[in-house]
Amino acid sequence: MVRSFWHRRIGRRRFLAESAAAGLLLSLPRGQTEAAPPPSILYHVMNIPSHPFTSPSHPNEHAGVNALLELMGQHGDKLYRSESVGPLSGPWGFIAADDVVVIKVNAQWKYRGCTNSDVIRGLIQKILDHPDGFSGEVVIFGNGQGWGSLNCDSDPDGHYGDTTQHANANDESHSFLYLVDTVFRDSRVTAFLMDPHVGTFIGLGDHTSHGFRIILDPSGRDTISYPCFTTAGGRRVELKQGIWTGTAYSQNLKLINVPVLKHHWGAKVTASLKHMYGILSMRDGNYFRRHFDDLGRQCGLMMATVKTPVLNIVDAIWVSHGSLFGYPPETTTRVNQLLASQDPVALDYWAAKYILYPIDKNPQHHPDFAGVDAWLTSARDLINARGGLWDPDNAIYQGNVTKNEKSMLVRTRNMAPFRPIAPVPSFLELLLHD
Repeated sequence: MVRSFWHRRIGRRRFLAESAAAGLLLSLPRGQTEAAPPPSILYHVMNIPSHPFTSPSHPNEHAGVNALLELMGQHGDKLYRSESVGPLSGPWGFIAADDVVVIKVNAQWKYRGCTNSDVIRGLIQKILDHPDGFSGEVVIFGNGQGWGSLNCDSDPDGHYGDTTQHANANDESHSFLYLVDTVFRDSRVTAFLMDPHVGTFIGLGDHTSHGFRIILDPSGRDTISYPCFTTAGGRRVELKQGIWTGTAYSQNLKLINVPVLKHHWGAKVTASLKHMYGILSMRDGNYFRRHFDDLGRQCGLMMATVKTPVLNIVDAIWVSHGSLFGYPPETTTRVNQLLASQDPVALDYWAAKYILYPIDKNPQHHPDFAGVDAWLTSARDLINARGGLWDPDNAIYQGNVTKNEKSMLVRTRNMAPFRPIAPVPSFLELLLHD
């Protein structure tokens, strides 16, 4: 009864961590902490200021990113893994001080078709501010399947008609590489683009080449690939296994998935699942099946079999509701929102229904649209058939995933400034005024 009370009051994750810290945690089977599964928790920040960098003393602090992380921390989802318990830190947190943090961005397109680099700037700064002193590496990672650019100057198939630089940021010169080379200029902040290596496939024993490793899906039904590369900081990332140390793998590798919310001509909706699936190589001869016929299952495989992100953050600062490319401007809408969860299915369902669909009422953007529902269901079913995502040793606290709104708990922070309503003058005041 006491445990049930604290679950209601402070949340399962905070309860587990604080009980453990106090030496009170009972020995429970892995993943089984309560009789009924907890809801999928979503964190939603709206009315983010259009000019989010307002502090002269902290120029990289993004108001929306800060609000999102603070909202999460208030409910037990802490950014920092640390023995020091604070608003953003605790022993159950996501990012340890020595982690290699790969931030997956959409870098295939430019303008508002790529991830908002202002959001990435704010996120990186918060990671660097780890209370234990960040000694790891943050890697801005992209895979545009041969069309991408971390300089935000690509022109896939001539869709833009130019190769000029246009980042999705208030200042369009602030590309992902600009963040690395100019904003941070810190050896702990690097970037890596897989595009030059998208057709390179390497074996299990190759720990030096940049390329993709193909493995057989555990079901024996399919193959899937994942990137292996060496960062500018000298860390060997092999996404499924971890960080290769020369003799073994360490598990201080964390993935943060940051897609821009937008229309897609095939999937209809691009958010966390479709974005994560873009990590694999399309050069294995299965392009159309992966991209269309088997999309949901492929998305589920990337989440459940290759690497589960410690956090999916949907970038809805600008939503490209009318195009995949984020251009021309009339196909995009500024909504100034961020949405985050460890449940990618719930996240994509809610983002499509409550952020993308209301912009233009396009029925293909609604998650109950047959085409979207089919691949969301397929992704959900594969992930849950594999036992869900639960892996607390690697800061994954999500079990089964869902597209049922009754199993979602959405916590929202509205950043709109509070304007008190002026008091209505009394009859006597009006009379005296006259």
